[in-house]
Amino acid sequence: MEALKRDDQEHSVPESLRSLFGSIADAFMRGDYSLRDHRIEGVGPIEPATATAIAENVSAYGDSIAPLDASTWERSCYRWMDGHWQVLVDLTTVREPVSDLTLHADLREVSGPLLIEIRSVHVP
Repeated sequence: MEALKRDDQEHSVPESLRSLFGSIADAFMRGDYSLRDHRIEGVGPIEPATATAIAENVSAYGDSIAPLDASTWERSCYRWMDGHWQVLVDLTTVREPVSDLTLHADLREVSGPLLIEIRSVHVP
């Protein structure tokens, strides 16, 4: 995996992480907002309150999550923030290849490997 930058700039999400975010989007597409039925190595558990908020925000958006379109990576980014990387991934919906609905996650180094912690899905 390519090294993530620790500076004040926004950077494109590395190719090596895209499949993980694709797997998260696929689980959300199936309504598994807690990732209970879709364990993904490198992704931490999602708190019940966070999963409920994600489900409510997706429902309020009025369109269903779809598999990530390749064009989502043109706008998705990460940035170093106070000891971790913050990642923003614009999700794909049935009607929009790149929607305004954004997955917010933190990326942390935990004893070597990286751990993705899902924080929210909402329209910023």
